[in-house]
Amino acid sequence: MLRSREREEILRCIDEQQAASATATVDASDLMNAVYKYVRRFVYLSEEQAVVVALWVFHTYVFESAETTPYLAVTSAEKGCGKTRLLEVLNTIVANPWLTGRVTTAVLVRKVDGEKPTLLLDESDAAFGGEKEYSEALRGLLNTGYRRSGKSSLCVGKSSEMNYKDFSTFCPKCIAGIGKLPDTVADRSIPIRLKRAAPGELTERFRERNVQQEAAGLRGRLKAWGAATGTSLTDARPLLPEELSDRQQDCVEPLLAIAEALGQGWGEIGRAAVKSLCCEHAESNSIRINLLSDTRTIFERRDGEKITSTELASALAAIETSPWGEWSQGKPITPSKLARLLSPFEVRPHTIRLGQGTSKGYERSDFEDAFRRYLRPSIPQPLQETPETSHPSHVNENAGSRGFCKPSQMSNVTSSDCEIANKEATCDDVTFLLPITGDTSDTVNGG
Repeated sequence: MLRSREREEILRCIDEQQAASATATVDASDLMNAVYKYVRRFVYLSEEQAVVVALWVFHTYVFESAETTPYLAVTSAEKGCGKTRLLEVLNTIVANPWLTGRVTTAVLVRKVDGEKPTLLLDESDAAFGGEKEYSEALRGLLNTGYRRSGKSSLCVGKSSEMNYKDFSTFCPKCIAGIGKLPDTVADRSIPIRLKRAAPGELTERFRERNVQQEAAGLRGRLKAWGAATGTSLTDARPLLPEELSDRQQDCVEPLLAIAEALGQGWGEIGRAAVKSLCCEHAESNSIRINLLSDTRTIFERRDGEKITSTELASALAAIETSPWGEWSQGKPITPSKLARLLSPFEVRPHTIRLGQGTSKGYERSDFEDAFRRYLRPSIPQPLQETPETSHPSHVNENAGSRGFCKPSQMSNVTSSDCEIANKEATCDDVTFLLPITGDTSDTVNGG
């Protein structure tokens, strides 16, 4: 049986041979399609998730040409959803991988500084909930390490020669765990929220020994692509989705620069994917942001511009998907607790006139500044809707497409958009993923 060092040396030689045989004119679009297929064969991922993960794999080979490096936050509600499996698959194709679950603080910081690995961190929930010193060191490394200038300071030397040193924390990172990441880390990440594969959603068994040659071929092509393309990405200015926050735009910019460099429509596909993941799964920075959002919705459903404190508290408590109905030891939020939550936004109850009487309450204008600063523009929607009776679909006379279709894990995936019947319109630029083909003879349920 090969020792670890011997195995690493063999893999290094294979990589060098593959890189040497690859040309500088790598078919980047074909390579993207190959990486997309490879990852999705072994892990149950939606199309959007697979696109983002594949772009991130490319990013690990050129991350030093970017100002920021987006983290992949791989989470799930329960065990058995494929988080560790995704890290294992990525471990075979990313640049300079370091798959780990727990190391000492000194090793963590020094290895990131010295080797610039692609950190594949498993069981982050245990790390953040464990020993305080390590948890804080990890949190500090992740908080600062998404920017090129990120640093972490540690003491070095002994006794009278004790001093400190700044260590670079900048490197690609994929963080897997159950539940939520700390807000400051999640804010620097693109969410990849995995679900356990249902019966009929098939993925191929992953055995590293069976994919070594294929993975080495991908690594060789990725290295050749990175060597030929990395420098040109430094000055790239990709089109960024306006729906994303400033921090989210910072995170996705390197991936979208790569997507546009790939050509063949990948720029549009990449934008649609990151927008879908970041907007669909965006979570508020705090409970107060949720409160602002729900309050705005309540005002949008009302005819008037004024509401009493009691009415606003009652309307909030009636929202089944928000915590206000059981805010205080299982009881609904009260007007006084509501006022305390709103006070940091400089929104305070005051006397308002309703009809012939007066009461303590709020006007919509009291919230306008907070709505503008902390919430994205929205189309008014009712808090709860009654399902409509389904009707037969009608032919779409005007050609078009919308969004990503529901994920498919089988081969021969034909597009990332759901096609709508085209009666007469002509075809424009590429908007679909390239066809995915492959052998699914060795498949099992699960992710």
